[in-house]
Amino acid sequence: MRHLSPNKRVLGRQELVDFPAFGLLRVEAKIDTGAFTSALHCTHQRVETDAETGRLILRVRLFDERHPQHDGRILTFPEFEEREIRNSFGDVQRRYVIRAAVALFGQAIDAEFSLSDRSDLRFPVLLGRALLQQGAFVVDVARRNVSYKFLQRQRKGGRVRGWEGGKPNRRAPAAKVGRQPGP
Repeated sequence: MRHLSPNKRVLGRQELVDFPAFGLLRVEAKIDTGAFTSALHCTHQRVETDAETGRLILRVRLFDERHPQHDGRILTFPEFEEREIRNSFGDVQRRYVIRAAVALFGQAIDAEFSLSDRSDLRFPVLLGRALLQQGAFVVDVARRNVSYKFLQRQRKGGRVRGWEGGKPNRRAPAAKVGRQPGP
C-alpha cells in the first residue's frame, strides 16, 4: 500500500474556500479531479477598453442574485486570457481565464480560474487538477470541508500560520473590486 507523502494535504470532495482579494469567505467549492482548470461562477462578462490606459479590461459580476454572497459588485481584471475549455460534456467553449488567490488551510494559492455561468450547478466554484497539483493536495471523497475544519481547530488553539488578522497573508493583485455601473 502506498503511503501519503508528508508534503501532501488532504481535501474533501467539497470545501469552503476564501477569495481574499474579492472579500469572499467560505464559498462552497467542488473538488473535481476530472477538470484540469478551476472554474468560478460569474455573470455579465464583458471586455471593454479602459479609458485611462486604452488597454482591454474584463469586467464581470461574481455569482448571481440567487447566491447568498452576491452583492452586485463588478470586478475588473486588467489581465485575462480567452481560451478554449472543454466542459463536463466534452464540448469546447471559449471562456475568459483569470488568475486569483484562493485560500485553503490558511494559505493563499494563486491559480487560474475559467469564468463561466454555473447558475444551474450546485457549487459556484470548481477546483481542478492544476490547482490540486500546485497546492500538493489529494482528495478523500468520503470527507468534506477538511480545510475549513482544520482552520476552526487552529483558531481555537491560537494563531493560524500564514494568516494576519483573520485574513490570508497574500492577495491576488489581478482584480480591482468596487461598485461600478452594471452591464
